[in-house]
Order: sequence, then structure tokens, then C-alpha cells
Amino acid sequence: MTDLSQFPITRKWPAAHPDRLQLYSLPTPNGVKVSIMLEEIGLPYEPHLVNFQTDDQFSPEFLSLNPNNKIPAILDPDGPGGKPLPLFESGAILWYLAEKTGKLLPSDPAARYETLQWVMFQMGGVGPMFGQVGFFHKFAGKEFEDKRPRERYVNEAKRLLAVLDGRLANRQWIMGDEYTIADIATFPWIRNLVGFYEAGELVGFSQFRNVQRALDAFVARPAVVRGLDIPKRPA
Repeated sequence: MTDLSQFPITRKWPAAHPDRLQLYSLPTPNGVKVSIMLEEIGLPYEPHLVNFQTDDQFSPEFLSLNPNNKIPAILDPDGPGGKPLPLFESGAILWYLAEKTGKLLPSDPAARYETLQWVMFQMGGVGPMFGQVGFFHKFAGKEFEDKRPRERYVNEAKRLLAVLDGRLANRQWIMGDEYTIADIATFPWIRNLVGFYEAGELVGFSQFRNVQRALDAFVARPAVVRGLDIPKRPA
């Protein structure tokens, strides 16, 4: 049996199945990227809830795995060379799991880099900008009298949606007919923007028909349905 005791995170979240990949997460847009990916590729894993209500992300055990105190993070007991691999940042984890399993990533080198390009588009643009829309529309920022910050991020969200809508005009998925990690990275954030953030009308989401079509196809996938609820949120 694999021994993960060298990793302090296992003291707070003991591994019942240490031979499986350990996932430390919460079902947020970034968190579900990895649970959806794991459900899609069928790799055995053990999820652990990082509860923000009790500041789990700031615990010494979690910080030992991710000093940036963000979810998700993983500990793969069967990493490169058969050695355990701790890893954080959702985009890096998606790329690693795709490389590890040979799934959801094109085999053609040029297409692989194009896929990475769209993963970076999400990581550097969609996620941060949509998150700011959420802050200024639904959370504390909505109380600010100065609405210029909100409008700045709303306009940028619209621009990013337009870019994605154009990309999807003649494609089923971001990379064409092939469903990839670019889709897994991107669509949880779009779902969150129009769902949890309730910002669909604010950003004029109805005009982005290609994005809506692809989002509908994404959330209908069985692996996505399962992954969106892993780990279970605290009661």
C-alpha cells in the first residue's frame, strides 16, 4: 500500500484509499474543473472537502500542499517515475491529468498547443474577469456607489463571451468536434456567471447563442453532472 504519511496534508485529511489520487477541493468553478475531469477520464480518486466556512484553506496542512491557499489541489500517489506528486492550480492539474491518461487532449502537437492556448484564455481571462463580475454584482461590491468598476468587468466579460461565441460559431466544442480540457476549464465559469452570479441579463448572455448551445451540451454530460457535486458542500 502506498505510504503518503510524508505529506502533512494527510494528517488533516487522511487517505482511506492511499493508492488513489487524492483531491482536495470544493465545488466552485475552479474546483469542479478537476472533479469533472476525473469523472470524464475514469481515474480512481478520493475527494476531500476543503471547507471555506472553517478556513480549511489556511490550515498548515493545506498550505503544505498549496502555499497559495486556493483550491483545487491534488496528491497523486502514482506520479512521474511512480513517485507521489503534489500539484495545485486547476489548469496545471487538467494538463497533468490529460498527459497522464492520454485523454481529452489532442495527439497532434499543434492541436495540443492550441488547446493549451484556450486553457490559458480561461485561466487568464474568463475566470478572473467573471469572478470580478460576481463580486461587483452579487457580493460586497454591489454596495459600492461608484459603478465604474462593475461596468469595467461587465464589459470585459461581454468581450470574452464574444470571443468565445465566435470561436464556437462553426464548432461543437472549443477545439472542434473533440471535447477537451479547454471545455472543462471554461464552461464551469460560464455556468457560474449566469447561474450562481445571476449575471446573465447583465452581460447580455442571450445574444451569445453559440456559447449557450455549448454550455447546454456541457452540463448535460453525465460526468459533468456528477463532477459538479464533488466534493459535497458542507450542510
